[in-house]
Amino acid sequence: MNTSKKITLKDAQEKVDEWIITHGVRYFNELTNMAILTEEVGEVARIISRQYGEQSFKKKESDKELADELADVLFVLICLANQTGVDLTKAFEKNMAKKTKRDSARHKENKKLKDKI
Repeated sequence: MNTSKKITLKDAQEKVDEWIITHGVRYFNELTNMAILTEEVGEVARIISRQYGEQSFKKKESDKELADELADVLFVLICLANQTGVDLTKAFEKNMAKKTKRDSARHKENKKLKDKI
């Protein structure tokens, strides 16, 4: 049984900010973090293309873990949110409401999705 406390987006934003202050000296500027985010997303894409796609891993790549790379993406995304004043909880809730209003019927009516059920 997992008794660890679930982390919220607010908690994650606070933990990243604390880590930056304690270990990272300061946030990289927004453009640098955007480049880092792109690099990290590329690493996720590399793993996905090899693990689920048709490419094979190179010897030095086989130790990469998808979970770790996704966490790297999340970390940099949180850095960008923190340094630009975005409350990820509010942004996520607003985005889910938008998606629900806009897409709930659209996906149910999508013949391409029905064929896969």
